Amino acid sequence: MTELSWLSATRASYDAIAADYAEYAAGDPENRPLNRAVLVAFAEYVRAAGGGRVADVGCGPGRITALLHTLGVDAFGVDLSPAMVALARRTHPGLRFSEGTMTELDAADGSLAGLVAWYSVIHLPPKLLPDAFGEFHRVLAPGGHLLLAFQTGDEPLHLDEVFGHEISLDFHRLRPDHVAGLLDAAGFEVRARVLREPEEERTPQAFLLARKRQRP
Repeated sequence: MTELSWLSATRASYDAIAADYAEYAAGDPENRPLNRAVLVAFAEYVRAAGGGRVADVGCGPGRITALLHTLGVDAFGVDLSPAMVALARRTHPGLRFSEGTMTELDAADGSLAGLVAWYSVIHLPPKLLPDAFGEFHRVLAPGGHLLLAFQTGDEPLHLDEVFGHEISLDFHRLRPDHVAGLLDAAGFEVRARVLREPEEERTPQAFLLARKRQRP
């Protein structure tokens, strides 16, 4: 699949399922204590470093953006899907949401204090992960914090139908050690790795907290 077809398929799929997905995901991660604890820790690191703007990249209906806001973070959301962005704006009218891609973020170099990619890098073709991490490094200030969440494993999952809608979505499960190596190569220090066993999911879940190096 070419980059253009990947973008088009992912955008169209989430446009189709936006409302159903928002209803399905309501209350998560609030209902999963470890998930919430990871986000709380990220927010505390950002605030302790002096605060600043934080991007929720792949924000979907905006629930993580909103949670970060309640945790005292100046968060805004970015998503590939226009339908998701519209839904996020309606649901959270006091917050900022815009369309965009994680490999070409509309933010100046070093302008962000933090960035969260909560189950969004899983849709990237694996060969594009270094590009995305390089872009995250570009927009983060030195010492800025990064939080990734993803499913672990080796085999990708492809879905053609969800919530009764025809879609074409790929989910790329990742190995934490591999992701940590890519982050290191992109200029990040991995500060913490959390692995949660499956609850309702099919695979274990990984959370990596990293920081942009202060010096090259």
